[in-house]
Amino acid sequence: MLGKSKWLVAVGSLAVVMAGCGSSTSTPSTGQRLSGGTATMALPPSTTPNYIFPFDNGGDFTVTNTSQFQYLMWRPLYWFGKNGTVALNTSLSLANAPVYSNQNKTVTMTLKGWKWSNGKPITSRDVEFWMNIMKAEKTNWGGYVPGDFPDNVSSVSYPNPTTIVMNLNKAYNPTWFTYNELSQIIPIPQSAWDKTSLSGAIGNWDVTNPTAVYNFLNSQSTSLSTWGTNPLWQTVDGPWKLSSFNATSGEPVFVRNYSYSGPVTGSISKFIEVPFTSDSAQYNALLTGKLDYGALPVADLPQKAHVASLGFTYAPWLTWSITYFPYNFTNPTVGPIFDQTYMRQAMQTLINQPAMIKDIFKGTAIPDYGPVPIEPANSFADKTETQNPFPYSVSAATRLLTEHGWTVVPNGTSSCTKPGTGAGECGAGIAAGTKLNLTLEYSTGNSTIDQEVAYLKTTWSSVGINLALQPKPFNTVTADAAPCQAGHPCNWELADWGGGWVYSPDYLPTGEDLFATGAVANYGGYSNSTADQLITATNLSSSSSVFDQYENYLTTQLPVVWLPVADYALSEIKNTLHGVTPQDPLLNIYPENWYFTKG
Repeated sequence: MLGKSKWLVAVGSLAVVMAGCGSSTSTPSTGQRLSGGTATMALPPSTTPNYIFPFDNGGDFTVTNTSQFQYLMWRPLYWFGKNGTVALNTSLSLANAPVYSNQNKTVTMTLKGWKWSNGKPITSRDVEFWMNIMKAEKTNWGGYVPGDFPDNVSSVSYPNPTTIVMNLNKAYNPTWFTYNELSQIIPIPQSAWDKTSLSGAIGNWDVTNPTAVYNFLNSQSTSLSTWGTNPLWQTVDGPWKLSSFNATSGEPVFVRNYSYSGPVTGSISKFIEVPFTSDSAQYNALLTGKLDYGALPVADLPQKAHVASLGFTYAPWLTWSITYFPYNFTNPTVGPIFDQTYMRQAMQTLINQPAMIKDIFKGTAIPDYGPVPIEPANSFADKTETQNPFPYSVSAATRLLTEHGWTVVPNGTSSCTKPGTGAGECGAGIAAGTKLNLTLEYSTGNSTIDQEVAYLKTTWSSVGINLALQPKPFNTVTADAAPCQAGHPCNWELADWGGGWVYSPDYLPTGEDLFATGAVANYGGYSNSTADQLITATNLSSSSSVFDQYENYLTTQLPVVWLPVADYALSEIKNTLHGVTPQDPLLNIYPENWYFTKG
């Protein structure tokens, strides 16, 4: 899912070794353990929840909406993330581990019998409710990829209240199907939500008219000012319930769901996510004691010792993620420019990631050259991704442009002077005189992102790529970044929301969500038949060679602009707050396990 900004693990039959993930630092244990209390955690700058129904469309498919908001109230059927790893967590899942049979063409899931907050059991009917909406409104689901879930399920049955049986259209790699397909299912309370209006009666509307049910729930979800009072959102199965939501500031307040069926080790009774317009405002709140769990801006790293003296522990939060921003290949004006592989290579060649890591991120980031994280060390990242295939070179970028029909004007605006599709010409759809004037939307509120886009403007200008910068709120950037189609304007060209993608709920980095033709989260509309074939192969086979072919191809194809992967947050945790670390590389949070001690 969209991120604002990865372990000895057994993944099915495929062993994955990852080391150095995140910080295992624990806050010092001092004083007597307290019962109750309110914990405050900072939201990333300029990000606030803006969708509550756990069926997010592409523009709302963000960490802020899902992992750190909806998942507190509504748990996925299968939970991933355990003690700082990406592993399937059976203790927090609503169902027992899936069982594959019929040569991996049938999968059976058995619910544990946990309950909703209204006392009713979570049953297969609740899974069916979600599945019926998914089948009818799949293009409104942020994780939808044509041909994948639910298209790859030929039939599904619910033989009793605790059993779900899926028959698949072919044999899939069970690890992939569990980690990237079953992981998407979020049971929702059929007995409370299966209606088409607030005053309407509960029925089987998801069977007879699922679109009407979706439209109703979607309309209620977009009414932010009613979230805290709408009875729909009070029926939960997670450890927290929404007590109130300030639609103006974007601040949610949660209280404990004492009917939660899962394990709880902490004792806080209230949890508040505090929004900020900038990283400096968040830092001031940290210094003045208004936060229990905040973050240190990169620019203020020299103040780490001072923050420690105020009673905080520093814990960088690393993620299982990649960082990039998309080209809009579907934009009728600049799309033909982005379609040219040489152009994307020239633009990538002007990104000096080591220099950015040193000068902008002060060492709190790692390079990213392709669709699989290269650190922490893991068995997925091929050697090709660990070595930059397009090292920084103004002369190489200049040569790529001049060899393809562009007259380069350093620190001016280059233009196409040899139109056409032949050798040495600009390429299909690029007219004579076309100028390299581009616009980049970017998320406000974070000083490192400000520096990042200013850096790009400078380096791209060295070969006459004139970049106009448009600062916008995070939620606006993610809403804008979608392929051009009916009902969605085509006025964006490049969009940097400041974090790329966290591999959740597609936990294996096989890339179908991001780069497969027609995928909802394929924000720039990238389409390549070879890439599609290679992605499909990773879904069917667990062979490392198949995976290598996929990632190596995408590394050289440059479907997006690769950027350094920064730490999600340079977390600062109050020493009297416990149970926070290790921080989850999937960016889930577990405030039900937090507790205070006397200072």
